[in-house]
Parts: sequence; structure tokens; C-alpha cells
Amino acid sequence: MASVRPLRLTSNLAVAELVANKGDRRVSVCIPARNEAATIAPILLRIKRELMDAQPLVDELIVMDHGSTDQTAEVALECGATVIEADSVLPEFGSALGKGDVLWRSVDASTGDFIVWLDADLGSFTADYVSGLLEPLLLDEHLALVRSTYRRTFHGEGDEGGRVTELTARPVLKLLYPELAHIRQPLGGEYAIRRDVALATRFEVDYGVEMGLLIDIWRAYGVESIAQVDLGARTHRNRPLSELHEQAIQVMRAALSRTPVLAIADGTFTRPPLNDVADGLDQSITASMT
Repeated sequence: MASVRPLRLTSNLAVAELVANKGDRRVSVCIPARNEAATIAPILLRIKRELMDAQPLVDELIVMDHGSTDQTAEVALECGATVIEADSVLPEFGSALGKGDVLWRSVDASTGDFIVWLDADLGSFTADYVSGLLEPLLLDEHLALVRSTYRRTFHGEGDEGGRVTELTARPVLKLLYPELAHIRQPLGGEYAIRRDVALATRFEVDYGVEMGLLIDIWRAYGVESIAQVDLGARTHRNRPLSELHEQAIQVMRAALSRTPVLAIADGTFTRPPLNDVADGLDQSITASMT
């Protein structure tokens, strides 16, 4: 088995050192958001003040608004972010169908050599989330993907968060993809990727996106191309159990569709690599989300 990248602790280097290592390369932070006006402002303000104004680590701060009906777009603009309506990017593919589709479009909408994705409902966010995820990519050209790991709380207490992770994602990785069993938070929304890798990889359109990217990048680049960074404790909005059923199905489908024996609905719920779109290939999906 190929060697596994060790777990790294965040903030090993000062931000100024990371800026020096970045050189003339660009960093984009992209945040998918839908009705997150209540939580998104502190995240954006920290990035703008600490990683753009004080230190030029982040070059582009984008909020991909996916049909918000609250003041998400207005709040994001006031905080200094560029707001892009997800449906306006690659409109030939129709309306954005889910989180993965929004992330896929954010690659096309952004310009960074490195892309950092963050959830918009984080209550524990600090600038270390961004700098910690970027550090391994800036220092090691062989890395393709850096995932976050952390202690997850349930309603702010204990270490009981991540129910779909513990009951669906990690078990299926251990059973079907043991090379990835060491990934502690395979579904977390905080991770960083090289642009060239993102352009060459297909994206699940829904909550299967993290599982799909993890498996596909492992196959294409090897387990040693994936690193994990410990971001400490993470708090965010916990969803009721009734909302997790469909998410678990989507995660399971992404994993099973990539197995040679159990493959189901392969390609039906994915967007093609953006490199293929640029080449003019007709790869649009035919299924609609229900």
C-alpha cells in the first residue's frame, strides 16, 4: 500500500510566511450558500480583514449564492465578497441542482491556482481554517487535496456530531475503499484543492460531492496526494435527523457508483470534468434531482 500522508496541525507557519511561499500564485476562497444570512458575515469579515487586507494570502473571496430567499447576497456584498448566482455560471447545464453542482460551477467562476471551500454556517470559524488548509498545498507540490479534520459537536456539546459521517461515510470507506479508511471527516465542507485537479475531476451534483472527489482523486493521484489538517473543534448548524436521510443516500450512491461490482447510476448524477466542457464535449447530465 502507498504511504499515507500524516495528519498535520494547523497554523505551523505564520500567514506572512505562507504569503511568501504563495508567490505569484492565486488563492480563491469559495463559499456555497443558501439562506445563510444569519451566519455568513463573521466568516467573510475574518477572511477579508485577516487574509486579504492585513496579509494578501487570499486573492478572491466568492460567495456562490444558490437561490437564497433571505439577505445572504446583500450581507455577503457588504462584507466585501463577490457574490455570484450559481445558476448564472455554465447556464447551458441548466439550474444548479445541489451543493456539488454549486462547487463545480465555483471552479469555473474562480481564478485561483488553489481553491478553498468552506461551509457558510460555521460558528467556530477562524482564519486558521483557510491558512491551515492552504499550507500543505503551498509547501508540497505533490499534494492534490487537503481535507480538514476536527472534533464535531452535536448542539454544541460533546463529540457526537457527524452522524452521516459515522453511520454511512466512514463505514462504506472501510468496507469498499480501505485505502481511505484513515480519512476522519470525509464529508466535511472545509477543504482545499489544486485548480488543475479540480478541472480534471467530475463532481457529484449533490451531497455526494465530497465522497466522489475523495475517491476519484485517490484513484487518479494516489493516497499520498491527500492530506488532512486538524482544525480543532468545529461547530455549525446541526440538521434534524429527518433531513439526513436523503444526504446519506446521496453519499452512499457516490461511493457505490464507483465500485466495479456494485456500480449504480454511474454518471447519472455527475457533472463532467471542466476540462471536457472546455473541449466542447456534450457531457450534460440527464437526470433531475427529486
